[in-house]
Amino acid sequence: MAHKYHVAGLGNAIVDVIARVEDDFLLTHKIAKGAMTLIDDFRALELAQALAQAGNAHEVVGGSVANTMAGLASLGARGVYVGKVHDDRLGTVFGASMRGLGVDYATPLGTAGAATASCVIAVTPDSQRSMSTYLGACRELTPDDVFAHEIADAGIVYIEGYLWDEAAAKDASRKAMKIAHEAGGKIALTLSDSFCVGRFRDEFLDLFHNELDILFANEDEAHALFEVESFEQVVEKTKAWGGIAALTRSAKGCVIVQGGAVHEIPAAPIARLVDTTGAGDQFAAGFLYGLTHGKSLPDCGRLGALAAAEVISHYGARPEVSLGELAKKSGLI
Repeated sequence: MAHKYHVAGLGNAIVDVIARVEDDFLLTHKIAKGAMTLIDDFRALELAQALAQAGNAHEVVGGSVANTMAGLASLGARGVYVGKVHDDRLGTVFGASMRGLGVDYATPLGTAGAATASCVIAVTPDSQRSMSTYLGACRELTPDDVFAHEIADAGIVYIEGYLWDEAAAKDASRKAMKIAHEAGGKIALTLSDSFCVGRFRDEFLDLFHNELDILFANEDEAHALFEVESFEQVVEKTKAWGGIAALTRSAKGCVIVQGGAVHEIPAAPIARLVDTTGAGDQFAAGFLYGLTHGKSLPDCGRLGALAAAEVISHYGARPEVSLGELAKKSGLI
């Protein structure tokens, strides 16, 4: 049966506020260079205003799974996104951006509680990105925000590991999994980062063995999940599982495992490495596009590598050109 959506994505909805600044801006505003620091709403407003006064700030809708949904849309896939924003200006920006890409987005706006999540990104002349992140409303996702008709009509439900940081968001994710299983859909999880794995390793392992059909992880995340020393041991763990594991290795490419089959895919060539932000998000977009369009696992990996290569060749976590056109030129679709 054909689904209305190729992929339904659940994740933290964030708006990035980005500006190029000089190093003295970091000193003046006490921003840790090259680091990601969690901040409160007052600090987020203060920094956003300071960047606006600097004169070149611009807003870009972000969040890991939201970035993946943008990549899927660029490839021509049909998607729906579930993520919480507040009924405020940045929340309006987020919703308009997602819908403008062709991604359905109907999560109810928050009317009480925290403002829309934002990440203030100061980029210095040496290309260092210093991030100050206010998580805000994205941490207020609840099961009531998950609509059964959206989830049941998706071929794959793709979930962000960061949602485990809040009990209600975790419950929302589990609700989506249950609906998807009952409707015959597949469940995919991205582990988000190795620290997230450290916080929820036992729960992620339980999901791995009992709920997931597809796992996305980079090397560090996979080592943290399985607590093994070598990548070869990671591969053996995923072979024994039987689902599809998409394991990314930066410049070494990726390894795709399903049962006894192991496919090693090289990284796609790039002219210049500029910014690795969003590489994993766009790899997932290419890979999920391939899975939902009947491609072989090696070609899914190649589509993921192609999408990742595009995004690391410029600043920002979303494609700047049509991934669908790139994939056509490469003979992958």
